[in-house]
Amino acid sequence: MSMFSTGILVLTSPLHTLLPRIAPVLSSAAQVVERTLYVHLQPGLNLGNGSQPRPVFIPPVVDLSNLITRLYSNAADVCGHLDVRVLLTNVRAQTATSSRGGIPSCPFPTPQPLSHSPEVVLTDFPLQDPGQSSLVKQCLQRYAGHCYVCSPHLASVLLYPQLMKLQNEEGAGQEKEEELESCKEQTETLETYNDVVVGGTFDRLHGAHKTLLNISCLLANRRFLIGVCDEEMLKKKVLKELIEPYSLRVQRLQEFLQDVKPSLQVEIVPLDDPFGSSVVDAQLQCIVVSEETKRGGEAVNKRRIENGLPVLVLHEIQLLKDVHHTDAEEEKISSSSLRSRLLGTLLTAPKDTSHLAPIPYVIGLTGSSGSGKSSIAKRLEALGAVRIDSDKLGHETYLPGTAAYYRVVDEFGSDILNEDKTINRQALGKKVFGNKERLKALTDIVWPEIALLVKKRILQAKEEGKQVCVVDAAVLLEAGWTDMVHEVWVTLIPEEEAVLRITERDGVTAEDALKRLHSQWSNARQVEHANVVLSTLWEPEVTQKQVLKAWNLLQKRIISTY
Repeated sequence: MSMFSTGILVLTSPLHTLLPRIAPVLSSAAQVVERTLYVHLQPGLNLGNGSQPRPVFIPPVVDLSNLITRLYSNAADVCGHLDVRVLLTNVRAQTATSSRGGIPSCPFPTPQPLSHSPEVVLTDFPLQDPGQSSLVKQCLQRYAGHCYVCSPHLASVLLYPQLMKLQNEEGAGQEKEEELESCKEQTETLETYNDVVVGGTFDRLHGAHKTLLNISCLLANRRFLIGVCDEEMLKKKVLKELIEPYSLRVQRLQEFLQDVKPSLQVEIVPLDDPFGSSVVDAQLQCIVVSEETKRGGEAVNKRRIENGLPVLVLHEIQLLKDVHHTDAEEEKISSSSLRSRLLGTLLTAPKDTSHLAPIPYVIGLTGSSGSGKSSIAKRLEALGAVRIDSDKLGHETYLPGTAAYYRVVDEFGSDILNEDKTINRQALGKKVFGNKERLKALTDIVWPEIALLVKKRILQAKEEGKQVCVVDAAVLLEAGWTDMVHEVWVTLIPEEEAVLRITERDGVTAEDALKRLHSQWSNARQVEHANVVLSTLWEPEVTQKQVLKAWNLLQKRIISTY
């Protein structure tokens, strides 16, 4: 079967019967669509009676809310690679179905443009007569084209035969029927509100975010206000350096919401504290929360009372369980888990390294003090890499008789020498500490000499037939040594953890540890240059899994360069 980048899935079954059947529907759709899957709900749509059906409004009932939650939960489980989006243009409270007063009686007066034009339309419509297949497909294509702007060469796929096969393979029989019978129809209409508010980080939009956004769109009739965490609110986030930029998160939110419910007035504002506009906006009526954020919603209402504003209705949604979580990750679907899964993977493609020999493949490993960089270098060495310790090479450059030795003595004076004429590193350090000009004078002498020694070690590894070298270098980026390596790998940990490690390891004060860290490139700045990021924040076995993942993926990249 052909694969399509973008598809639209038209679901025609009654909402309550879809709940236990949505997983096989999504599994079937994932065999046809590989990037974006839009979901259009039109329960009761008949594609097989010979006449062309038209879209109609459906009410925002409890079953619809339950289905949205189940759909995104199942999507994360069975087709996590797909960007699934439930469209709500044809959802409207029954009180607004009249065509009078400028309110349209048809959900789609003109076809709605989507961010990605569907190339294929799929449906769960139960085809009873295989002889009608062609007519039903044509009917489905015309229906989709009436609702949305689709590709001019829109294909159509009937999932029903595949669905029956999947359900049989999964033992759907009696067990599935029992689950179906237990799903009683819940046709109570959800209470809707003119103005709805939510807040969050919205990093790497996932199923839990989409559930929150979709249900908020379901509840909002006029305006949807979203507070998006900005810098101040990100400081305590796990792996905050891997959080997408604010502008990108906002852009993705806007695109998603424009697809889901274009009639809404969407306002996205930066969130610099836990409350934002929610405690001062008098027009707001409802805040959507989860079990985890309910206390935050209650705190918002407390502030609103203090500000003389009416309290907000707290609409609580379910947390989505992450069936793929590891012991080191949260049980719920979360952005922090997704960020942790990025560790060890290739975040950005390597720059052009055609000036370097393909073998040995050289990794430049760097990270702030206390980040566990050297421990990761040793793990890579155990896997077969040649470890080149630039700190040790730095000590060699200070040895009497070397070119750097004479230049350092000439620049900083003979009073930095010990009685045996070796350089007293402590005395030298006092001369450059806190003085950027003097420090630069020293690094301008030493760094190029260390780079020459690194290149010699790489050449030696090549002569020995080694495949991978790891240059363990705290100053890799500051010294501009990236032209010597194929990839830059960065290790990071939170600043507070780094301070604890440095004070324990080196016996210095927390203040001195902070000064040392602030004299180096920040985690965020280093990550900007990273191809791969690793973290030693968790237990050693978690670090080892990261390193193994990074190593195995590296081997595949090396093979692909042959």
